[in-house]
Amino acid sequence: MRLYWEMARRGYRRYAAYPAATWAGVFTNTAFGFMQAYIFLAVYRHRADVGGFDVVEALTYVWVTQALIAAVQVFGWPDLALRIKSGDIATDLARPVHPLRIGLAFDLGRALYHTLFRGVPPFLLGALVFEVTVPRHALVWLAFLVSVALAVVVSFGIRALYNMSAFWLLDHRGTAMLAASAIAIFSGLYVPLQFFPDALETFARATPFPALVQIPVDIFVGEARGAEIIAALAVQVGWAAAMFALAHAVFAAGTRKLVVQGG
Repeated sequence: MRLYWEMARRGYRRYAAYPAATWAGVFTNTAFGFMQAYIFLAVYRHRADVGGFDVVEALTYVWVTQALIAAVQVFGWPDLALRIKSGDIATDLARPVHPLRIGLAFDLGRALYHTLFRGVPPFLLGALVFEVTVPRHALVWLAFLVSVALAVVVSFGIRALYNMSAFWLLDHRGTAMLAASAIAIFSGLYVPLQFFPDALETFARATPFPALVQIPVDIFVGEARGAEIIAALAVQVGWAAAMFALAHAVFAAGTRKLVVQGG
């Protein structure tokens, strides 16, 4: 456990070393949050409810999603693909700990930093301007934080999977772009899944993507209550285990016939 703790610390410190990039991200998330919030206000001008969300819940959704984008790493993270392409993955294979487990520990440290310094400020700025709702019970806050941690694990598994396309493709960027598009649409990042037509919402909820954004948001705004919160967390645990197991299997298949320069 000491090794994983140290890797998590290094994940935190790596991103803490670039405060200017963090504040640039805060500015970007805040700007997009304001644009999305005003679009939602226009939608709700003549409606009191959309998909079960009232205007306050919809505005809260906007700022929680902006807070989660960097923490959950909805877009990006090409590190593994670049190490595969460069051949540096051979060094990782020589180490006594599986690269995916080390990568997950590092990613959890990164996520903690982004939650605190790139997630909280946009939410607070949004809450100063717009009316938002927050959980009123400590157990709901705890469930939300657990949900965010599970979202990071699910996200890591998904990102690892599309990065590992570099084992078989000359350029992984096409796979990454397709995956990022699917994640953005079906995770609930752009609009809550409750806004979707019934058939499309059912399809989206059958994928692992809602575990990244929609489930934490539902817990935060109160769309999931009581036993529904337990069920939502169980769904995330299931997807986290499935994605990590699948990532291990794909990694094993990719390294079985790995060829890098020099042997």
